[in-house]
Amino acid sequence: MVIKVLRATEEWQRAGAYSVRIQGMNRQHHISLREEFDEHDCDATKYIVLLDDEYPVATCRFYEFDADTATIGRVVVLPEYRGKQLGAMAVREAEKWIDECGYKQIIIDSRIEAIGFYEKLGYKSAGEKTHQSGVFECTRMKKVL
Repeated sequence: MVIKVLRATEEWQRAGAYSVRIQGMNRQHHISLREEFDEHDCDATKYIVLLDDEYPVATCRFYEFDADTATIGRVVVLPEYRGKQLGAMAVREAEKWIDECGYKQIIIDSRIEAIGFYEKLGYKSAGEKTHQSGVFECTRMKKVL
């Protein structure tokens, strides 16, 4: 398996991110398209797509939270590709791009069951209470670049 990392800057490339999200969230967790695709899915949002032989298998997105902070979200890996460090690969590529864009920190609203994953990538609890995000219980985490 040779994974290609793509910074999706064109609509046809973003379609790869959408494909992974539909398969990994909409179908698997029965999240409606309206809930999965929100106001942050727009031209200002940046997407990372991981490809296995040109087939999209993992993704994440990021967008500006404020002048110094970006938010990473919608980190999704297709079920058959989980456990291969692809989620970490997508997040690390997003972090590089975020740093290149001049942001100083990153926030992530992590699903409770993914806290350990983000901690391994250097994220720490932002000290906020858990909150509901769609069907998931989440907590905010942050990382200073």
